[in-house]
Amino acid sequence: MISITFSQPGDFEAYSAAESWCKEHGVSHGSMQGGDPIGLKYGHYSIAKWRNLSGEDRVLLDGTMTGNKLHGPVRIDIKEKA
Repeated sequence: MISITFSQPGDFEAYSAAESWCKEHGVSHGSMQGGDPIGLKYGHYSIAKWRNLSGEDRVLLDGTMTGNKLHGPVRIDIKEKA
């Protein structure tokens, strides 16, 4: 498991940095929904908001993005790519 924390100051700066990391590493991410986690999956996928994912959907994810998306920090926890 890889864990990365983004702590850039400013509104949504840490979240934007986490999004950029995902793009650079070929990771799709779900939509933001308040304080809920955001699902992550390697490859090109459309991932629903956390509240709309079933338990089975969540098990199939490769990781999550958590934290305070507005002010940071934001943390990515994701399986190492095989």
